[in-house]
Amino acid sequence: MTEATLTARADRLVDLLAEDELDCLLVTNLVNVRYLTGFTGSNGACIVSPEARLFVTDFRYIEQAEAQVRGFDPVKGERDLLADLAGRLSGRAGFDDADVSVRTHRKLLEAVGTGVELAAAGGLVERLREVKDEQELWAIAAATDLADEVYELIRRRGMVGRSERDVAGELEGELRARGAEPAFPVIVASGPQGALPHAVPRDVEIEPGVLTIVDMGALLDGYCSDCTRTFTTGRLDARASEVYELVRLAQEAALGAVSAGANCSEVDAVARDLIEAGGEGERFGHGLGHGVGLEVHEGPRLAKTAEGELRAGNVVTVEPGVYLPGELGVRIEDLVVVTDDGSEVLTSFPKELIVVD
Repeated sequence: MTEATLTARADRLVDLLAEDELDCLLVTNLVNVRYLTGFTGSNGACIVSPEARLFVTDFRYIEQAEAQVRGFDPVKGERDLLADLAGRLSGRAGFDDADVSVRTHRKLLEAVGTGVELAAAGGLVERLREVKDEQELWAIAAATDLADEVYELIRRRGMVGRSERDVAGELEGELRARGAEPAFPVIVASGPQGALPHAVPRDVEIEPGVLTIVDMGALLDGYCSDCTRTFTTGRLDARASEVYELVRLAQEAALGAVSAGANCSEVDAVARDLIEAGGEGERFGHGLGHGVGLEVHEGPRLAKTAEGELRAGNVVTVEPGVYLPGELGVRIEDLVVVTDDGSEVLTSFPKELIVVD
């Protein structure tokens, strides 16, 4: 990321500090540290205030920080950064209560100077991360394109007679061969195993004539993609075909509802209502989607209980599913950029039911 981009992010964070009446914010979550500073190492933290922006790491990462960190003054600390950080906090100091353990909070309380008030302020940086800038959108699109290329291998190489674990391992290897990492362990779930939304690939051969779910994402240059397709390994019975078509129609309808200003729970309801009308409402148990960026699961959420509205620049999945225990599962997932007048689907791999032998 460029220095201008990182500076703009920190400026936006300072605006949020003013809204929450904070004098500074201690950022310790490494994903948030990377978002604000560009640092990709495993030990670093930063402090943001209207007057100063400090980045602290230990001697192992000083050279790396000099190459990566922009817009922050670097400070060399001890391997345990807590004392260095505590001594630089002032006034009403926010901290990420979702990331700081009870033990660390106690040590922080003991180490801060007089006149410092520690205030729980978790989620501030995550709020910024929900709206992607142009460089982030480019990075996510590149990760999505790479994963689409790997999906094409399924059609060429087939699945019948191979184990779920073998197919999943091959896909993960292909992601790495193209310069990425799996954004999460690849899911390959055939036949009744597809009824488990988070199934673990097994040493079980994929049989002909069954639906097989493949859920895969690439992690490229720090940013994730996420896509699910359901394939068939041969001719299906009417029941399986009907379930697939129901999920496909629900997914397409939900994509049409994605737009800036759309209520997150109402977008979920578009797909959920169609699946309920098709008689499978009880078999769609998870939310419609989630944000994707530096992490494969982040805000905003699309779910029955989700609050708030979508904003231009959000990147979310749209992934309805139907899961019939002991029979089959179907899930179709695209990655989508929210725009002012609708959405842009980043995933290009086709969604018609594809037969692979």
